[in-house]
Amino acid sequence: MKMKKWITTGLLTASLLALAACGESSNTSEENDGTKTVGVLQLVEHGSLNAAYEGFKEGLAEAGYTEGENLTIEYQNAQNSQDNLKSMSERLVNASPDLLLGIATPAAVSLANETTDTPIVVTAVTDLVGAKLADSNEEPGHNITGTSDMVPIEQQINLLLSIVPDAKTIGIMYNAGEANSKIQADLAEEALKAAGVDVKVLTANTTNDVQQVTTSLAKDVDGIYVPTDNTFASAAAIVGEVAKETKTPIVAGSVEQVDDGALATYGIDYKSLGIQTGKLAAKILDGDAEPATTPVETADNLELVVNEEMAAALGIDPASITAPE
Repeated sequence: MKMKKWITTGLLTASLLALAACGESSNTSEENDGTKTVGVLQLVEHGSLNAAYEGFKEGLAEAGYTEGENLTIEYQNAQNSQDNLKSMSERLVNASPDLLLGIATPAAVSLANETTDTPIVVTAVTDLVGAKLADSNEEPGHNITGTSDMVPIEQQINLLLSIVPDAKTIGIMYNAGEANSKIQADLAEEALKAAGVDVKVLTANTTNDVQQVTTSLAKDVDGIYVPTDNTFASAAAIVGEVAKETKTPIVAGSVEQVDDGALATYGIDYKSLGIQTGKLAAKILDGDAEPATTPVETADNLELVVNEEMAAALGIDPASITAPE
């Protein structure tokens, strides 16, 4: 009986040691094969943010990290829900990724609220300092850095005024609940008043309000400016339809907003910004940079984009629209 018990115990011990060795071998292999895991939280689905995410993956690939090969991405889209942002942030952080990406300010802030340890890179965030994500753009100081989508507001306003040179009143519309949008709207209003133009501002709380707000504003103004606002970007096609009906020129903050319905912009291509963000993230994954000491970057490229179909609908010659100085 004693001998049988000893043999059984010995076999059990040997089996456990073998399993432990296999587990250790598997973990070591996983650690040494260079595979990295990135958790992504996107605020909502629309052209600009989708392009930023696609660009991010492309930038990582250019830097040597390809999804399905040596990169695993856990992607979450909150569909503009605060509850989703909270639960998805918790889930992503608890998975212990090598790096997190926050696309748009609310997503970035939500991730920041869940961890001060995991490196976080953000994009489509206008003002990291104002959002309390960084101490300064030059030296963020914590576990967060990234790329800002601050656009050249004054040049965009100059572009709009060159399209409607006799304008007496220009409209601005955005979601007042989005801090980044308010920053841009205030700068646009300041630039318009400096140019001697009257300004009318209307806001929409949700995409359901966009059509009514656009229709109402278009009746009273000679042109409209829309910043890189997530609510209006999500309903850019609706904005475009109203613009056609009312013959109202609209200059928007991003290239994607023009693709989806505005007349023109001198602004950011969010895919290019995403590529820039991916390359920045790769440096952190490589261990060549740390968020605390990596300066926040702005867009490398700005471009003039004109929606020729919209120009034709408004009776405007696309060739007459030129980049502002």
